[in-house]
Amino acid sequence: MLRTHNCGELNIKHINQEVALSGWVQRSRDLGGMTFIDLRDRYGITQLAFNMETQPELCLQARKLGREYVIQVHGKVAERESKNLKIATGDIEIIVGEFKLLNASKTPPFTIENETDGGEEIRMKYRYLDLRRNPLKENLLLRNKLSFEVRSYLHGIDFVEVETPYLIKSTPEGARDFVVPSRMNPGTFYALPQSPQTFKQLLMVSGYDRYYQLVKCFRDEDLRADRQPEFTQIDCEMSFIEQEDILTTFEGLTSHLFLKVKGIELGSFPRMQYDDAMRLYGSDKPDIRFGMPFVELNDLAQNKGFSIFDEAELVVGFCAKGAASFTRKDLDGLTEWVRRPQIGAKGMVYVKYNEDGSLKSSVDKFYSEADLKLWAERMEATPGDLMLILSGGVDKIRKALGELRLEMGNRLNLRNRSTYAPLWVVDFPLLEWDEDSQRYHAMHHPFTSPKPNEMHLLDTDPGKVHANAYDLVINGVEIGGGSIRIFDKDVQARMFSLLGFSDEDAKSQFGFLMNAFEYGAPPHGGIALGFDRLVAMFGGSDSIRDYIAFPKNNSGQDVMIASPSIISEAQLKELNLEVKIQN
Repeated sequence: MLRTHNCGELNIKHINQEVALSGWVQRSRDLGGMTFIDLRDRYGITQLAFNMETQPELCLQARKLGREYVIQVHGKVAERESKNLKIATGDIEIIVGEFKLLNASKTPPFTIENETDGGEEIRMKYRYLDLRRNPLKENLLLRNKLSFEVRSYLHGIDFVEVETPYLIKSTPEGARDFVVPSRMNPGTFYALPQSPQTFKQLLMVSGYDRYYQLVKCFRDEDLRADRQPEFTQIDCEMSFIEQEDILTTFEGLTSHLFLKVKGIELGSFPRMQYDDAMRLYGSDKPDIRFGMPFVELNDLAQNKGFSIFDEAELVVGFCAKGAASFTRKDLDGLTEWVRRPQIGAKGMVYVKYNEDGSLKSSVDKFYSEADLKLWAERMEATPGDLMLILSGGVDKIRKALGELRLEMGNRLNLRNRSTYAPLWVVDFPLLEWDEDSQRYHAMHHPFTSPKPNEMHLLDTDPGKVHANAYDLVINGVEIGGGSIRIFDKDVQARMFSLLGFSDEDAKSQFGFLMNAFEYGAPPHGGIALGFDRLVAMFGGSDSIRDYIAFPKNNSGQDVMIASPSIISEAQLKELNLEVKIQN
């Protein structure tokens, strides 16, 4: 070993001990008769001291060391005269007797400090240097701790970790696949898995009644802060269970992680039906850290001569408690905010319930104070509150109002990152109609079971069927989702038919699963939690990128290794691909 201790563990108890340390030069300071170097490894920083009077040659050599040089030192632990209370080793320093240069370093393109001068692009290019900084190091250690606790909890309740294949069959449902050409089978392709879905169901058929895997998945989708082309999920499946068993089990896992990693007791996980979530919050992943549920006003606001409301399919709003102090400038800004293309509302109506009990709105021309009083009563508004109302088509305007609600939550400081509000959203629609293809698509995936009491609607009114599906939402972020699966071959065939699969297509794509169901498939269901999103939430961030060692940028590129890249014509020929490489 090139060290007896690491750079974060020495303290006052080690004084007068001879030690060896290895690490990177963080910074150096020349103070005439003394030179001090901060030596860093992933455990911390230790100050090294070189004395010009007692060891002039050694001190002069130390002064030639640059930032990020890798060195090994031998010396004696001594108490510091000027202590640094900000670091764990701040009571001591090493009086260096000898050192060895293990490797020199070029001057880094940005400073390796907590607060760096490097922009995102340059740090992505030199990711291996960025990972030396404490913020990213702490993010990866957090990820490591979470993965350990996930495995610890699931092993403790008899789950078995099983690896499933990465080279699988491409399927038409869901997001775009990443495909891999097969050299040994010309003209054919593997796909990288978007999920191990069918394999974990086959494991249930095989009798492994509690499966899990921290698995890498791949989706060829447009990227954003919480999405990468390759991501990790906690993938789980259970047999001989019902929906409540899944929810209870993974409430337990989630509560365990928050308690062990953050020291937080989450408490209860309320359930909310999908239809209620959309009606009350305009989102299937509502943030319930604060209120502001939606209130419909059609019967009170229409037929009063205000055409924008009169012609709308829905007039709906919410009450922002204590926000009547918003100025006209604030409200004009909010109106412009909802008109942005990302939100899509044509405008916004507001009603201020003043502290003196009077009501002032942006539509006083059409509505009397008595009218506005009725709105306030329905919204349970009191003096000091602000009512915000949008109107338009049902689906579009609920979504827009949902975004406005979140924005108001931000502006009123109601979305505290240190507060966590978990929620199960249940009873999703089984199917959704797609106008472009003129057919139904699975809301979750084709293997999701319909609600047993609605099975009869599959043949008469499939759009009204609800699924045995559920999402875990925390603070308005979808952490994961799952469902009780279809395990009966005939029901699965009916589902494929509803989704537009011919018998031949269903057999071609999923015949292996249908065949397996003929050999005693148990009732089963599962869930997949987004591990990257969970780690980012624990770290207090909306972006998953800094919690992944080597992520892609927003264009799906790894600028450090220059990937994706072109390949040679010889490789293309070997893979039986006729693609001309442009110069």
